Amino acid sequence: MKSTIEELGPTRVRMAIEVPWGDLDHAFGEVYKELGRQVRVPGFRPGKVPNRVLDQRVGRPLVLEQVVNHAIPEVYSEVVRENQVRVLGQPDIEVTRLDDNDTLAFTAEVDVAPKVELPDLAALAVTVDDVEVTDEEIDEQISVMRERFGMLTGVDRPAEDGDFVSIDLEATLGDEVLEDGSTTGMSYEVGSGNLMEGLDDAVRGLSAEESKTFQTALLQGPNAGETADVTVTVRSVKTKELPELDDEFASTASEFDTLDELRDDVRTRLARTKVLQQGAQARDKLVEQLLETVEVPVPEGLVEREIEWRNRAMQNELQQAGMDWDGFLQMTGVESRESYDTDQRKNIEEAVRTQFILDAVADAREVTVDNEDLSAQIMAQAQRNRMSPEQYAQQLQQAGNIAEFVADVRRTKTLAQLLEETTITDASGNMVDLEALRPRTVQAPAADTDTAEGQDTAAGTTDAEAETADVADDAPDAEVADAAAVEAMEGATEDSEDVTKG
Repeated sequence: MKSTIEELGPTRVRMAIEVPWGDLDHAFGEVYKELGRQVRVPGFRPGKVPNRVLDQRVGRPLVLEQVVNHAIPEVYSEVVRENQVRVLGQPDIEVTRLDDNDTLAFTAEVDVAPKVELPDLAALAVTVDDVEVTDEEIDEQISVMRERFGMLTGVDRPAEDGDFVSIDLEATLGDEVLEDGSTTGMSYEVGSGNLMEGLDDAVRGLSAEESKTFQTALLQGPNAGETADVTVTVRSVKTKELPELDDEFASTASEFDTLDELRDDVRTRLARTKVLQQGAQARDKLVEQLLETVEVPVPEGLVEREIEWRNRAMQNELQQAGMDWDGFLQMTGVESRESYDTDQRKNIEEAVRTQFILDAVADAREVTVDNEDLSAQIMAQAQRNRMSPEQYAQQLQQAGNIAEFVADVRRTKTLAQLLEETTITDASGNMVDLEALRPRTVQAPAADTDTAEGQDTAAGTTDAEAETADVADDAPDAEVADAAAVEAMEGATEDSEDVTKG
């Protein structure tokens, strides 16, 4: 077998492959075996029909076509492995020569991972915000707690902003009452603006048992985008009475005896959250710096496939929710579909470039993934998805995402190493010690993915996630995670070159 590889660009190659006829014996054997089971020839038992008779019965061209279809994937994969080509996606195949009893020749054009030239990464430095907790922030947190302990009391007056009303809604389109736009006994906070446009204006000034009709655009359901008449009837008006901010409130709302102790605890918790935010900010700024300093060509086909996958997934979600694109854009405040597509493309390209950079760093440093790394991530991801480690591992296997998961863990580990070597200072010039964040996990890109899998591939752990990322070594689930990690490692070796899924 002869093969040549021509670079069509920084992210695409054409492989020209010639296969001698003798190398097709295996493919011929498989094709004849299958035809022998399917074709019935008088005088011969099933599976015992001679090859020359099968050629006559089904036609030599059909036999050759099936041989080519069987042989090309195997030959292509062998060339990819032997030349260590990091292919992305499926190739475009063209048969250029098929001489019976002589030669099969074909070309395969495919996207490949770009060659990334890394700069000196010894002097990485980022600046993050100061950790400062203000009295106003503490007051805001205390106010949230106070709201939780408020009591609703009925009032005999028209509804005002901040009141809680019990309402009935009836939406009509023409003479038809829309069931999905009608309800009874709904509790609603006047002025919150989180239900439908025009509702707050209609409810303000209404007393119990009074009604008002207004018009609003339907955002969901089969009539999304149309304007319906909605009649709102107020059944009751209640106001929230908040408890006094004193020691009694502190002892009721927390384990502390005094309001001062409660405020000190809130200050400590806010400070911890801001320290976590420093770590996340340092990570994000490090990724931004890498994107600015490292030249990474982006395979256009990879980006297009990811955009197509995400749009298809979004379309399915919108259909399930009874919405269309116009309703979604209006609800999310996005200017237009063009603006949405532009932002999406930019995010995908940055995510793909981030993956390639981290892969290049991992290759240069020979970063490996062991069972401990996988166990920690399986445990953390299972916790975040509210399932057992065994269930999460099974989900990965069933979806065929083991190789991508291992690749993501490798990027996570690489980014964590880079972050440890980065000089991090706050806005006041003080050094930030990331040891304060341990044993929390610093997450790397997950390609949701989706990169096909949706997901945000710029490495990161949210504050809430970081708080729940600890893994107890003596927990029974840890043993399950270790076993799942071994299976993941074994599964990943079968597809080790396919680590970037766009």
